[in-house]
Amino acid sequence: MAANLNLPDPRNVVATLVRRARAAQDRYQRYTQEQVDEVVTAAGWAIMKPENNRVLADLAVADSGLGNAQDKYDKNYRKTLGLLRDLKGAKSVGVIAEYPQLGLVEIARPVGVVAVITPSTNPGATPANKIINALKGRNAAIIAPSPKGLSTCVKLIEFVHAEFAKIGAPADLVQHLPSPVTKDLTHELMRQADLVAATGSQANIRAAYASGTPAVGVGAGNVVVIVDSSADVADAAAKIVRSKTFDNATSCSSENSAVILADVYDAMLAELVRQGGVLLDSGEKLQLEGVMFPNGKLASATTAQSAPRIAELAGLERKALKTCRVIMVEESGTGRSCPFSGEKLAPVLAIYKARDFDEAFSITRDIYNYQGRGHSVGIHTRDDGNVMRLGLELEVCRVIVNQAHCIATGGAFDNGLPFSLSMGCGTWGRNSFSENMNYRHFLNTTRIARVIPETIPSDEDLFGPFWKKCGK
Repeated sequence: MAANLNLPDPRNVVATLVRRARAAQDRYQRYTQEQVDEVVTAAGWAIMKPENNRVLADLAVADSGLGNAQDKYDKNYRKTLGLLRDLKGAKSVGVIAEYPQLGLVEIARPVGVVAVITPSTNPGATPANKIINALKGRNAAIIAPSPKGLSTCVKLIEFVHAEFAKIGAPADLVQHLPSPVTKDLTHELMRQADLVAATGSQANIRAAYASGTPAVGVGAGNVVVIVDSSADVADAAAKIVRSKTFDNATSCSSENSAVILADVYDAMLAELVRQGGVLLDSGEKLQLEGVMFPNGKLASATTAQSAPRIAELAGLERKALKTCRVIMVEESGTGRSCPFSGEKLAPVLAIYKARDFDEAFSITRDIYNYQGRGHSVGIHTRDDGNVMRLGLELEVCRVIVNQAHCIATGGAFDNGLPFSLSMGCGTWGRNSFSENMNYRHFLNTTRIARVIPETIPSDEDLFGPFWKKCGK
């Protein structure tokens, strides 16, 4: 099974990690809620402690070459702070709910050992988020990082273990795959764990769902934001650029296309330029396409790079591109023949003009039918009817209204979504869940059912209206 005869058998390597994890988890599942919450707090402090966070943010960029260290620092802090806020006071041990009228009692139980699959784009924040959620459910976690994110993962877990030592928690509750992290090791971990929590490439997500182990995996991002006629275009442009440039667009929740209604199109473009955007001409667009999408596929060379660096790689010499924040390209089509309509993981924004909201809806739907179906859509508007149409008709799990999308969709202090770096996309995105991944996905629930007074409906109660309309 091993890809290299000089490497240990992945089955044995993983079995050793899992055996240690099970021993630690067996002890941990006897912890009280208070003790569990102390462990959760320790894991959160391991990444939020300023000196630790700085090391992790700098290391992530140095070793992966992706993103911006200050933004990673902010992401590590903000996402973990928000998660700890969400978990504070949440019940995950013993009885968590009682429904006397139904005779039901719900008891939280662990899932066991969680295989945590994480991407190189967020090698600190994503594993930390999943570790904390897994620990909240009294589980053990074994991290399978991307090879580029291994050094950050190792350092993160070193920090976690240091905090665990202060409270006497078992270090083996949190472990990671050893170097070199191979596909064989990762796939074997998926097979031997009790639950797989996967974020990253769609190849990894498909492998998680095909592993034979219960899995929660996320769909592909390719966020569209609509700017309608009622929008505050200055506010919309500022938020779109803020989101599109954060951590050089490593997030799957960064806007990839802006669909702008015709009557505000020119004003919106002017505001995007004022915020640091540069619109390419047709020749420049073709040059950029050759670098970003050689042979029609997204290249890694431009992933999570700054806009000036991407312009440099494409040989674009216009002076404005040397200091711009976002590169913009006008687009009209969707699909493989129009690669800018897909996910770019870079501060490059496709711009579409729509006659009216009906056409904006149609363009957005076409983009998602190509890529990103199920994930999220953004809209800048004062028209709640347009918001509700997206929620009722577009196949997405989140509609983000008048917000910086990549900051809002994974939970924010000014919206009610759970803080997460992993967004379920429902059956539309080939996922088993449609909400932000959170601690409840790391719990089993046992239900005690007691006898209650019978409630038996009559045939007339159930079929009366139908009989009246259609006959018996």
